[in-house]
Amino acid sequence: MRDRRHTVKIRIAAGLMISGLVAGCAGFGNASLPANAPRVIGPDRDRDHIRLVSAFGGEGRAPQLERLLTDAVNRLVMATDRPDEAYQVTILNSPVVNAFALPNGRLYVTRGLLALANDTSEVAAVLSHEIAHVTLRHASQRNELQARSALIERVAENVLNNSQEAAVVQDQARSSLASFSRSQELEADQTGVAVLARAGFDPYSAPRFLTALGRSANSANNPDRVASHPSTNERISRALQAARRAGPPGMGETGRLEYLTALNGLAYGDDPGDGVVKGRRFIHARLGVAFEAPEGFTLENTSQAVLGSSADGERRLLFDAADTPAGQSLEEVLRSTWTDTIEPGSLVTAMVNDLPTVTALSNGKEWTFRLSAIRIGNTTYRLIMAARSGGSDLEGMFQRTLNSVRQVQPEEARRIRPLKLQIVTARRGDTAQALASRMPIDRALDRFLLLNGLDRNGPLKAGERYKIVVE
Repeated sequence: MRDRRHTVKIRIAAGLMISGLVAGCAGFGNASLPANAPRVIGPDRDRDHIRLVSAFGGEGRAPQLERLLTDAVNRLVMATDRPDEAYQVTILNSPVVNAFALPNGRLYVTRGLLALANDTSEVAAVLSHEIAHVTLRHASQRNELQARSALIERVAENVLNNSQEAAVVQDQARSSLASFSRSQELEADQTGVAVLARAGFDPYSAPRFLTALGRSANSANNPDRVASHPSTNERISRALQAARRAGPPGMGETGRLEYLTALNGLAYGDDPGDGVVKGRRFIHARLGVAFEAPEGFTLENTSQAVLGSSADGERRLLFDAADTPAGQSLEEVLRSTWTDTIEPGSLVTAMVNDLPTVTALSNGKEWTFRLSAIRIGNTTYRLIMAARSGGSDLEGMFQRTLNSVRQVQPEEARRIRPLKLQIVTARRGDTAQALASRMPIDRALDRFLLLNGLDRNGPLKAGERYKIVVE
C-alpha cells in the first residue's frame, strides 16, 4: 500500500469489493492487446508498457539479472521460427510469482518468479513459454481481445489514477492478464520446450519449474486458477514428455552458478516502501500504521490496498489509506467512500488504541460489511471486512482486527529492514533446518525448501549453493 500524495476519494461498491478481494494468481500466462497491434516496440506500445509496469509495482532494478534475461531471450528468439522478431524483457517489482507477454514483444517476469527459479534454464523455460504464445499468435485467436484491451485501459485509468475501482481492478488485472485456453497453454508448453532445447538450454528445466510453480501455488492456498486451464500435474507430465523427445537428461545448459550469482541480493517479499506483510500482520514504517488479520486469513499487499481473504473465500478484508479533504469528519469519510447503503443508526464513534475511529454496518444481498475509518495524524485509514450473510462471526472478527490497528512508533519503524536473497554455500553437516533458522520470516523452513526446490527430508550437498532470505 503506497503513500498517497494527492487528494482522491476512493469509492468502492460492495459487489466490486466481493469480486476483487482475492489473491493474485501464481502462474505464467499472457496479456493481449488487439490482434492488429504492430509487432514492433514503438511509442504507442511503450505507453501501454508504462501503464502496466506502474500497475504491477514498477520496475525491479537488478542490472546483472537484466543482462542474463536479455541474453537468454536473444538465444531463445534465434531458435524460434521467427528469429527476426524483436523482444524486450522487464523485471516487475512484485513478489507475486507471475510472467506474461504482450503481442508486441514485451516480456515481463516478476522478482517473485525470479526468486523461485533456481537456474538460468528454468527462467528461460518461462520466457520460451511466453514467446511461444506470441509466435503462435494465440492472442489473435481469442474472442475477448476487445475486453483485454479495455482491461489495460482500466488498469491505466482506475489503478494509476486511484479512481473508484482502484484496488479491485488491480487485483482482477493480475488474474486476467494470465489467462489462455487449455489447448493454448499446452501448445505453448510444447513449443516452448522444443525452442528451449534448440537454444541449448536444459529442456527438463520446464517440468522442473512447473513443479516449483505448483508447490508455490499450493503453499499460498492458490490452486490452479480455473477449471478450463490444464492442471499443473498435466502440464508437468506433458512438458516432461516433450523434454524426453528432445533428448536424455543431462543435455543442455542449466546455468545455475551464473543465475544464483546474479540473483544474490535481489529484494524478497514486499517492497518496504509499500509496507510489509508478515504472516497475518501488516506494518508500514513510513505511514506509521500496523494491524493484524484474523486467524486463517491470507494477506496480499497491493500498491493501492492490503487485501485479505480466508482460505474458503467466505470472509474478506480491505485496508487502505483514504485521502480526504482537510477537516472532513470520519463519518463523512465513510459516507463519501462507500457507495452502498449504510444502515441507519449503525454509525458509532469510539477511540481505539487512542485513535479516533468511526464504525458502521452495511448489509448486501449475500454479504454483510463492517466498515471503519481510523485517523492517525493527518491520514485516514479504512478497515472494511465482509462475510457471507449469516455465515461467520463477522462482528467478533471485525472487532478483533479493528482493535489491532495501531500507530507504529519511530523506534519500531527503524527496526523494519528490507528482506533480500542471499546465496550461501552449504558446509558439511548443514541441514535445511539450520539454514532456514537464519531466515527472519514466517514458516522459514517451508520457504527455504520452496525457494530451493527441495523435499522436506532431502539432504543438503556440501559445497552446493542455496538461497536464504536475510535482512
